Amino acid sequence: MSEENKSLKQIINHRIDKLNKLKHMGFEPFPHNYAPTHKSVEIINNYKKLDKKDVCISGRIMALRKMGKASFIQVMDDSGQIQVFIKKDNVGENVYEAFKLMDIGDFIGISGYVFKTKTGEISIHTEKFVVLSKSIRPLPIVKEKEGEVYDAFKDKELRYRNRHLDLIVNPNIREVFRKRTEIISETRLTLDSKQFLEVETPVLQPIYGGANARPFTTYHNALDQKLFLRIADELYLKRLIIGGFERVYEISKDFRNEGMDRNHNPEFTMLEFYWAYADYKDCMVLVEEIIRNAAKRIGKLKITWGEFEIDLSKKFKERTFYGLLKDATGSDLSLMNEKELFDICKENNIEIKENSNIGQMLDGLMSNLVEPNLIDPTFVVDYPKSISPLAKIKRDGSKNIVERFELFIGGSEFANSFTELNDPIDQRERLEAQAKLRERGDEEAQPVDDEFIRAMEVGMPPTGGVGIGIDRLVMLLTDNRWIRDVIFFPTMRLEKE
Repeated sequence: MSEENKSLKQIINHRIDKLNKLKHMGFEPFPHNYAPTHKSVEIINNYKKLDKKDVCISGRIMALRKMGKASFIQVMDDSGQIQVFIKKDNVGENVYEAFKLMDIGDFIGISGYVFKTKTGEISIHTEKFVVLSKSIRPLPIVKEKEGEVYDAFKDKELRYRNRHLDLIVNPNIREVFRKRTEIISETRLTLDSKQFLEVETPVLQPIYGGANARPFTTYHNALDQKLFLRIADELYLKRLIIGGFERVYEISKDFRNEGMDRNHNPEFTMLEFYWAYADYKDCMVLVEEIIRNAAKRIGKLKITWGEFEIDLSKKFKERTFYGLLKDATGSDLSLMNEKELFDICKENNIEIKENSNIGQMLDGLMSNLVEPNLIDPTFVVDYPKSISPLAKIKRDGSKNIVERFELFIGGSEFANSFTELNDPIDQRERLEAQAKLRERGDEEAQPVDDEFIRAMEVGMPPTGGVGIGIDRLVMLLTDNRWIRDVIFFPTMRLEKE
């Protein structure tokens, strides 16, 4: 056993001894409930009204200065921290002896009156003290030298694996997740205000679809059947449109069995909405409104993203897919065959497999040459049909172009939208073409979903559909560059023994 582990074991044993002493003294270290009357920040913000008034708070001890017959502590609740003064003469000898058994990390309840110390710090003068939870394992707030405290809990790997500790010792992380909640709440409010109905669709699906991605598979014993975790909500939400609901949305967890990087986690949160009788241009207006409203909610219409400042109050730009590629390569790629596109990829040092199809090559060129440079909010419109199997052909253009947009901000994709394909014959042909791509080795191509096509054959109205990555939106609005920083419990590799 290492010295570090020995030290930790000694600390834990010492705290267990204190716990047993509390019980022996007649104190219950794990009571069932407690009823605070105020939050710490509420007291600080309303000091003039609460000065000398009785209050009751609860929270975790984050700092502790024991000085004989009197002590100061910092107590943290979910609003912030406040200083507490406790004196033996006020609480009695037995209670003060119990208090002396307290450690950083313990939960306590304090009743007393509000006052200011000689140094002007708003505090609570304790009249009654109770133990709410005795902590056994120490917090990682850690090292003290010559009166200075150093925070040793900055390692990202440790933080992600121990999010509960991260939230305790890094208050700025709690603020990120509060903003995440507000962003999601505001997104719901925007859609609800436009008469969209929030719905729920299956996570376990017999056939996955709605996106180009590899699924996670599982098995249902009672049905004796393989099932898939959904990669998207699209095909089920469209069935609701077919069934007569004209505006539906879902904020859900989706799952894709793909690589992990700063923008991708296997489990992620998506908003998808579908709007009968609308098209991708209508959706474009609504997406801009959703993002702007979310930014307003947390007070950040002008955001920083690395070295860039992005103004979300301005109307978003609009550029075409092939127009941007022409700017990047100097060539019109819209009519090129596989051989010509393969040569363009080689010229631009894009890694492409020998058997790559046109869609994969166009996507590789766009991902590497164009997307990283789309810093200001930009709708990229009119995508090739080969990479958009669920979108309608452009009404006034080439049959190889569909009505689709993707929104890019800060070099990352935030939304994807189609004027949805509602011709069941065309839809079957496109999914069968996707199946052929799978036969050629494209593991992310979509399978044929006969049940969905049968639903479309009943009749589906003209529809606009959108998917927005909630995690990425939170990243953008909180200035975080890694998706793991905005997911409470990101997927992690198992720790080695």
